[in-house]
Amino acid sequence: MAKHMQLQVIAEGVETDLQLSFLHQHGCFHYQGYYFSKPLPQNDFEDFVRQSRNV
Repeated sequence: MAKHMQLQVIAEGVETDLQLSFLHQHGCFHYQGYYFSKPLPQNDFEDFVRQSRNV
């Protein structure tokens, strides 16, 4: 329905590679969850982003 309405969907609660693969197979490319990181305070998040860009 979201695709038909030209909306972008953000999946929440992604915790496994299998869930991420399922989302990709169904055209969802925006997601968040413990698979990537636990919730972080702002300063830790900024460090996390900086480190991710250097990989």
